Amino acid sequence: MCTYRTRLAGATLWLAMLGLARPQSMPADTETPPFTTLYKWKHIDFEFPSERHRSYAIFNGDYVPANVLPLGLEVYGSRIWVTIPSWRRGVPATLATVFRSGGINSPRLRPYPDWSFHRAFTKNNNCSGLTSVFRMNIDNCGRLWVLDSGQIDSQDSPKQVCPPSIVVFDLRTDTPIARYVIPEKYVLQDSLYSNIVIDSRREDCSDLHAYIADTWRFGLLVFRESDESFWRFTHHLFYPDPLASNYTLHGLNFQWTDGIFGLALSPLDNYKERTLYFHAMSSYREFYVDTSILRDSYRVNDSATEFKLLGESRGLFGQSSASAIDDNGVMFYGLVTRDSIGCWDTRKPYQKKHIGIVAKDTTTLIFPNDVKVDREERQSVWVLSNRLPMFQAGPLDPDDYNYRIMYADTVEAVRGTVCEPIVHTYREWHK
Repeated sequence: MCTYRTRLAGATLWLAMLGLARPQSMPADTETPPFTTLYKWKHIDFEFPSERHRSYAIFNGDYVPANVLPLGLEVYGSRIWVTIPSWRRGVPATLATVFRSGGINSPRLRPYPDWSFHRAFTKNNNCSGLTSVFRMNIDNCGRLWVLDSGQIDSQDSPKQVCPPSIVVFDLRTDTPIARYVIPEKYVLQDSLYSNIVIDSRREDCSDLHAYIADTWRFGLLVFRESDESFWRFTHHLFYPDPLASNYTLHGLNFQWTDGIFGLALSPLDNYKERTLYFHAMSSYREFYVDTSILRDSYRVNDSATEFKLLGESRGLFGQSSASAIDDNGVMFYGLVTRDSIGCWDTRKPYQKKHIGIVAKDTTTLIFPNDVKVDREERQSVWVLSNRLPMFQAGPLDPDDYNYRIMYADTVEAVRGTVCEPIVHTYREWHK
């Protein structure tokens, strides 16, 4: 009979064969100019309390390396946050960090804020921790806003074990300071709240609003922190385009009917206002709405004409994932079937002649799933690529680098391209 100790030793040996037992040190590389690859992984590993904990997690199925897919990222100070939704069994932690300094090829992720917040390790079923995080955003006051779907095993046998909620952490102390449960009346059958952006203009963030995309039930939820209230907009522009719901990527063909997903806020314009740009994942087009409309709960039922089409189509294979805008007004976005990062100067008309490509690579940029711009004085655009469609279709190649975090200086990335900014007011192109 195989004893526990024998199985434990076998699990440790298997980890070593996968290259997970000890991270390898190497400098960041520039394999995809203008982007530098800071980190890349064949499989995602974690900083367990001990090697014995890691081996036991593999032994009992709490950690299945092939089932761990990084999805979203955020950057602040010296750290990078990574989300790992609990799509399949074997995801031990759904939110983690790595250092921004690099120096290690495939570092182990450190569960955030610690192991006690993660179900697989604590067996905590009272919804006080984190269940399955998709994306997050950091506000101007150093707080991390985490969007937790509350659903596990989404790829195999979906279970809504906790209500979808927003969990807020103070990054100075790495402690939770609030949890806002999304009201049941805004969680429709099969709702998937998958993206969140934070909008605040005051130094103390007292005017903070969050905009949250319901990708599968085509809604835009608004949260106001001052009175902890929610309201939801619906609009036909939030729906997928049937003509853009067929995807082809590296010989893989699949159909997704994902609605509103990409959300990007402009800098403040001359009127001290912002524009929210948005698009469905299954779409070739971009849309926009003034945030003054979104922040007014009384406009929910009389705002149909305020959501507008932006310029021309991106064209065939123009499906886009996440997007983000830097302080110069340049939008960066993932082109998921083109292995590319696109760009557009928001001061220019949204036309093909003004839409550019920052980088393209058929290896490193396979499915650029998340895009963020950091808050440094000299900003960088950050990209996480993860081969999501291949992950969903079957196991990824354990001998290949499947996941990457990359970055590029936002100014240098668009220098000499059609996306290089020109000086105009933000509203000029609307006229």
